[in-house]
Amino acid sequence: MSHLRIDQTRPLQFENREIHEGPRILRRLPEGVDEVPYSLFEVKPLTPLIGAEIVGVDLRKTITPDLLAELHRALLEWKVIFFRNQLITSEQQLAFARLWGELEVHPFYQIEKGQSNEIVRFARDKKKAGSENVWHADVTFRTNPAKAAVLRMIEAPPVGGDTLWADMAAAYDNLPEDVKERIQGLTALHDFTPAFSHLMTVEELAVRQAEFPAVEHPVVRTHPETGRKTLFVNPSFTTRIVGLDPDESEKLLQYLFRQAHVPEYQVRFRWEPNSIAFWDNRATQHYAVSDYYPYPRKVERVAIVGDRPY
Repeated sequence: MSHLRIDQTRPLQFENREIHEGPRILRRLPEGVDEVPYSLFEVKPLTPLIGAEIVGVDLRKTITPDLLAELHRALLEWKVIFFRNQLITSEQQLAFARLWGELEVHPFYQIEKGQSNEIVRFARDKKKAGSENVWHADVTFRTNPAKAAVLRMIEAPPVGGDTLWADMAAAYDNLPEDVKERIQGLTALHDFTPAFSHLMTVEELAVRQAEFPAVEHPVVRTHPETGRKTLFVNPSFTTRIVGLDPDESEKLLQYLFRQAHVPEYQVRFRWEPNSIAFWDNRATQHYAVSDYYPYPRKVERVAIVGDRPY
């Protein structure tokens, strides 16, 4: 990997910096952690780095403590795990997610009548196209962003509508050393306004901004369980880097946002009805491909409350 010489007399220039070609650091497990086989289910990796299908688990049945521990290890090691052919209800989806902690109520999405307020339903069709086709981690505008999320496909288009996840520890690992030094210790503002203000009147927006003011998070987050350093900025919610000139902040953010675009860091999941994705929101970003018009696509998401990034 090539690096630019650090010039301490002026800010680093990012607008013309390209993501390097050639071999990359693709470390799936934290340093010092050995590969241990799974005994209660089969793991089918979808890439060498991120994403695996779990085979042999029926989510309609009781999750024993041993099974819970092994699923949790799979989540940490693969960052997103997938289940096929799971004929579960919304209530069973909620019960599964609660095994990992308190559930979150999203502050901006409207809850459908008769539906639990912990469920967010995304129902897209030819009248309402998908708008989640931007790289993001969920609700990073909150003081405590979501720990993880469980997404269940209810109605899948015959083709299209895939979701991608990117491993943001790999994105950090492959940054040039001068960039790592530049961003170490920096914080950035995360704000819901760019993503959700269009849903509100001016008056409603003012009330919501007072309720959910922009929050500072580290540009590089330490995962609370694995200890991995992860790049923790995203174009949906991160608006600027604290303490930098606005122009330098924007150039640096755009450079950091582009790191999620590298295919080696990604997994792409082809949905089928009754498929489930369970991802670690602290370690990943995701992107819902909006290419299925005019077919409908209906999913339900449940998110688990997280801790404050450090």
